[in-house]
Amino acid sequence: MLAPTTQHTTLSTQNAMKALRTIAAAGTICGILDGLSAIVTFGWLGATPAQIFRGVARGALGRAALTGGAVAVIVGVIAHFTVAYGAATTYYGLSRLKPAINEHPLVAGPLFGAGVHLFMNFVVIPLSAIGPRPVVWPTFLLGLVVHLVVVGPSIAITVSRLR
Repeated sequence: MLAPTTQHTTLSTQNAMKALRTIAAAGTICGILDGLSAIVTFGWLGATPAQIFRGVARGALGRAALTGGAVAVIVGVIAHFTVAYGAATTYYGLSRLKPAINEHPLVAGPLFGAGVHLFMNFVVIPLSAIGPRPVVWPTFLLGLVVHLVVVGPSIAITVSRLR
């Protein structure tokens, strides 16, 4: 039989690994679906995938990202997935504080997605190299719909299923 300390350490390690797997799955699914949503919606408006991810990279690289080529696109993809993993980590933490949200991912997910959208637009982007900018309502509302339908629910459903 394992000593209590060893058993506790083993359970803690197992729980941490399960948490990391859940967060990784939720962040990856969200990042892929949100990236595809951006490519489809902004592509419909005439933007290429490279332009979309250079726009994301602008948060870190400033205006230089817009002409930064492949490196800026890669920075944009990395930044995009970093945000997705951050959102998944936040939701996972909330789901541990309030486990009841795991029972209602189709309610909690859109609410969380709306929160992520507001946080990105009114905190992260203004503090990034992009800086404060006026709200362009059609783009803001389009992004809100994507966060309500794709971002929040993809994370909530994944965390709920893997908990």
